[in-house]
Amino acid sequence: MKKKIYVTRQIPEAGIKMLKARKDFDVKVSPYDSVLSAREIVKDAKGCDALLCLLTDRIDGKILDGIGKQLKIVANYAVGFNNINLEDAKKRGVMVTNTPGKLISKSVAEHTFALMMGLAKRMVEADKFMRTGKYKGWGPLLLLGSDVHDKTLGIVGLGNIGTEVVHRAVNGFGMRVIYTDLKRNREFEKKYKAKYATLPELLKNSDFVTLHVPLLKATHHLMGAKQFKMMKKSAFLINTSRGPVVDEGALVKALKAKELAGVGLDVYECEPKLGCTVFDRNFLRNAQNVIITPHIASASFETRSEMSEIAARNIIAALSGKKPPNLV
Repeated sequence: MKKKIYVTRQIPEAGIKMLKARKDFDVKVSPYDSVLSAREIVKDAKGCDALLCLLTDRIDGKILDGIGKQLKIVANYAVGFNNINLEDAKKRGVMVTNTPGKLISKSVAEHTFALMMGLAKRMVEADKFMRTGKYKGWGPLLLLGSDVHDKTLGIVGLGNIGTEVVHRAVNGFGMRVIYTDLKRNREFEKKYKAKYATLPELLKNSDFVTLHVPLLKATHHLMGAKQFKMMKKSAFLINTSRGPVVDEGALVKALKAKELAGVGLDVYECEPKLGCTVFDRNFLRNAQNVIITPHIASASFETRSEMSEIAARNIIAALSGKKPPNLV
């Protein structure tokens, strides 16, 4: 009997082709390019041996039970896995995997830097200035921004992505680096002349603060009113990790109070909503010192295809009785 695999949303074909190439697999992909409800997932995935889901799918015990006891693996098409209740999966003996790869760290690092550069050079604001016909000629005080070279970069969370950001910052722009993480990395410090610091120390001394932590209880609202007051008024905040790491209500208040110079967001606390309240949404949408992108930091053809292949390899290993390479 063929083993059934259900994919909750259309993803790049690279991984799907790997799964379909197996004669012992029956692969079904949701025809809808939208987020499925829990009821829809259970209905379509019932009886499957493997579930390939996305970070937008909330997978808990109720869904796992609905799919059935034959379910062996939930392969998350993302590096983070806060959308899956790991305790529920563990109780049912269901393996959970994610998709860290060589390319995703580089892609997210590039997007992080794009947000940094966009804020410092007021790129979005300048683009709107031109498109609305406001440019009347060069002036020495027109749209003055900030330099990036020789500034201090604060890295909150020194994983693969944070390290890739630092590599670009030091080698490309000669930036100084301060980082905070659960553990010190002296080899990293030596290589990049980086300094380890507590979060308060980092916030007080950084010109750019970029977040690269997973969403856990300990990191929920890691950046709130207290932390924003610690930052330089000339500093910029970048978040390409997970939305709830930042208290968006407190962020809006901090921006209004000019406690920081600007923010670049690719993820949101109440995603897919921009802002958890109408007031916050309107402010973030209209503020000149805010750049917002729709969770696309890893959105390159190369990276998303690699993620597809990693998810496929995890499923192939699990359904072959082997340990998946990215078991969480």
